[in-house]
Amino acid sequence: MTAASSLSFEDAASKGMIVAWHAAQTPDRLAISSEKGNRSFSELNAQANRLVRVLRGAGLQSGDGVALLCINRPEFVETVMACQRAGFRMTPVNWHLTPAEVAYIVDNCEAKALIADIRLASSATQAATAASGLRIKLAVGGPVEGFASYDTLVARESGANIDDPIVGSQMLYTSGTTGHPKGVYRGSAPAASSLFSKMVETARFNNATDLAVVTGPLYHAAPLSLNLLLPLSAGVGAILMDKWDAEEMLRLVDRHRITHTHVVPTMLHRILLLPPEVRAKYDISTLRWILHGAAPCPVHVKRETIEWLGPVVFEYYGATEGGGVFVHPDEWLEKLGSVGRPTEGVVLQIQDEDGKELPRREIGTVYFKAPETGRFEYFKAPEKTASVYRGDFFTMGDMGYVDEDGFLFLTGRSAEVIISGGVNIYPAEIDQEILQHPSVKDVATVGVPNKEWGEEVKAVVQLNEGYEPGEALAKDILDFVATRLAAYKRPRSVDFADDLPRLTTGKIVRRTVRDRYWQGEKKI
Repeated sequence: MTAASSLSFEDAASKGMIVAWHAAQTPDRLAISSEKGNRSFSELNAQANRLVRVLRGAGLQSGDGVALLCINRPEFVETVMACQRAGFRMTPVNWHLTPAEVAYIVDNCEAKALIADIRLASSATQAATAASGLRIKLAVGGPVEGFASYDTLVARESGANIDDPIVGSQMLYTSGTTGHPKGVYRGSAPAASSLFSKMVETARFNNATDLAVVTGPLYHAAPLSLNLLLPLSAGVGAILMDKWDAEEMLRLVDRHRITHTHVVPTMLHRILLLPPEVRAKYDISTLRWILHGAAPCPVHVKRETIEWLGPVVFEYYGATEGGGVFVHPDEWLEKLGSVGRPTEGVVLQIQDEDGKELPRREIGTVYFKAPETGRFEYFKAPEKTASVYRGDFFTMGDMGYVDEDGFLFLTGRSAEVIISGGVNIYPAEIDQEILQHPSVKDVATVGVPNKEWGEEVKAVVQLNEGYEPGEALAKDILDFVATRLAAYKRPRSVDFADDLPRLTTGKIVRRTVRDRYWQGEKKI
């Protein structure tokens, strides 16, 4: 039997047993706190071992897929930890998606197990019907038709450490530029990320005193990796927010003496919008590390946050696919608006449309050199993989430049990506649904300015003959797509145009449409 206490920290990490190692050192220390229950490190570790035995009993082996459709609660974390040590490939599913989209992901990721929250029963049952390879279905928080009880099956098993741990993997899905979401897959684990090392270095965790708060849904890569796994790997517990709220976050920081968190710029903006008397109610002086990424942060928002809380706001730029730049608050104050410099070993290039590297301060597409090992691909989508690579370099579609000191500044992004509240939204997917409305001849969905969310979704529609533009028709189009798209993807407004700008090939020039809404504010 594996005695976690006898393993070095490095050996435990290589086998997916970090939580087991911390459980051996400080068994009673808080690991997870939430509205749905708490777990000490020893309890979290035991539950993970029990779940491994349940899944193996259903026939799962190392390399098999586990789909997780669950809100922020202890069972989500238990599943993550079970997959980490049993060699399973874990896919957390965005529960904001439509039931059909959820079903597609569960089937596409080749899940052999589906663990689902009762709050998401409708999506879970549809996914269970669509996924052909499922061997076991477990319901969390209450009964779901056709699912076994998670609590019942787990309680029957031993919580002792498994004797044959093997590190597992994660495969997260990103929204597709067209059509279905794509799984970001790595056949082998990449080498240790210098960006991750930089985060650990600046976080300076102290497991005797520190606590983190998880601000976003754990199906997202950043909350999962940076809000949860990063502190847990250091023996630091995490407070799980079920739903983010600006004042509630301040209350939690005050109550639990929170030291670390990860946010998106929208959260900082909404906290700053709270009346001064509300902010003053809470002592948040314990916060010493606020990490943010996912979308560019308006300069005035970040500067005001630093003025309020001090030099505790760190920023990174990267994605599920990879990459890595980082900036300290003192560096940022010298380089206002920068997202940072590449961390050690990361190679960044600014390229023109022909793939030529551009000189300093010239704007082009941001590319990163892929690592030698553990390069990502889009699961079962070779054409999509090929579209983001140029030789050894890949892009997330952002535009920017590098200054003379090597700091990266983002100036915009491909018109094919809208970022609202830190979430990527792909216009072509929305276009496909709007085009099915009988009045629509053509459409260009774009991101337009929104002070709170950064961008919001707008549909610019060219009508078929016989239809007149107006508020009633705009509402009808919005109602039509509301039944076809997840809420966060739905356009917030419709504008009508007599014609849409096109290339000689007939393709709509989406960037030209988008620019009309950003003139005078942020020309991209």
